[in-house]
Amino acid sequence: MSKPAQPTFLLGCRKRLPQTEYVQSGYKLVKLPSGVHSVHSLAHKETFHPVIGPVAEAEALYVRQLQLRKRVEKTCGEFVIWDVGLGAAANVLTALGATVDSLCTLRLLSFDNTLEPLKFALQHASELGYIIGYEEQLRSLLREHHVRFQIKNQTVNWEVHLGDFPTLLRQPATQKFPKPHAIMFDAFSPATNPAMWTQGLFENLFRLLDPTQACALPTYSRSTMLRVTLLLAGFFVGVGHATGEKDETTIAANTLDLIAEPLDRRWLSRARRSTSAEPLQDSVYRQARLSPESWEKLQQHSQFT
Repeated sequence: MSKPAQPTFLLGCRKRLPQTEYVQSGYKLVKLPSGVHSVHSLAHKETFHPVIGPVAEAEALYVRQLQLRKRVEKTCGEFVIWDVGLGAAANVLTALGATVDSLCTLRLLSFDNTLEPLKFALQHASELGYIIGYEEQLRSLLREHHVRFQIKNQTVNWEVHLGDFPTLLRQPATQKFPKPHAIMFDAFSPATNPAMWTQGLFENLFRLLDPTQACALPTYSRSTMLRVTLLLAGFFVGVGHATGEKDETTIAANTLDLIAEPLDRRWLSRARRSTSAEPLQDSVYRQARLSPESWEKLQQHSQFT
């Protein structure tokens, strides 16, 4: 039997876990060592949020690191979040739960190439927990690819864009998308899904930002290659918060004000010595030292001058 085709883009899932309770439609429910449940992709043999679970990881990586509640409450008008990797919707629903008591309007744009993980998660809302209370909204999202609702003082306008994310970023219609204040970037790892981690993708993403509007992008990886890629794409880059899976992650932004611990020249020296630092230029994964051109551009980045 041939191996299932690898989609170009899907929610970031990093490790295998064996314990299964339900199997359906290419996904299964697993119970993590922490006692909470998560979704496992049979095709990719990987589990979403595999160590501390969906909510705990989303809180550490996105909610707290983005200072989400504080920034939402200070924003006049819509606070726009790009959710790159909808998956089973844990990141978005955790963000909504963290800001539900705030007087705010959230505009959510979720990107993925399939809604199957979300369909599966909705069928197991009681086991997953974080979906409870949002069942009707998620049914509307699955059916219409758009839903608008209000809970307490929070107004939510949520839409889904299906397709290949790198291709989408190159389309003129993307210019009309509302500019993000925050980007939750949760794609498969570069080794598994290199098309989602190229320098070209992050350059296109950076060009779509509003230079007058602060925007931060946290992600689970702490690799030197990723950090170099983000810097060369135009972002400022810093050390990100720990999660249960990693003692360090990465945060990028279009302003240093959103980065508590920027990478410094000591990191720059380590990057020059690294055997895996040169950004990916295409969708073929490989590891390489910094090229002379990349090293020269890194030294000229305003973060280090």
